[in-house]
Amino acid sequence: MNEVKDRAGVEFFVTPGYGEMLRAERHYSQAVRIGDRVEISGQGGWDDALNFPESLTAEIERAFENVSRTLESAGASWADVVHVNSYHVATETDSIGAAHNDVMIEQLRRWMPERAPIWTETGVTALGAPGMRVEIRVTAIVGARGTASPE
Repeated sequence: MNEVKDRAGVEFFVTPGYGEMLRAERHYSQAVRIGDRVEISGQGGWDDALNFPESLTAEIERAFENVSRTLESAGASWADVVHVNSYHVATETDSIGAAHNDVMIEQLRRWMPERAPIWTETGVTALGAPGMRVEIRVTAIVGARGTASPE
């Protein structure tokens, strides 16, 4: 589902499933495309009913899958991603923690084997939903591709 492109060429997109619910209930879109640039809102590791898995690993993996779904809705993919922002509820007292970092790095390599994007990782005290431990948002430039798809 996407809205009509406005005169400036701005087009908003909604991820099928959870994005439709968030658009209706919280009045925001999951992605915006302006020309070849795609920006997405933060994607959590939720399912279409906004439930989170028990394990941190599964939550991060699902967040990457949700980023992929959202990019696809706007005509982009992980192969177009140039910038990753990730937000984490820390698992250690002095850092985000290896539990987050190990899975994030594994997933970046899985989804972007030919490209190492710029990445900003930020520790936070809370995210937008109860129990949420990670949120990922990206910037993509469509056509700036290498080969990137999970194995």
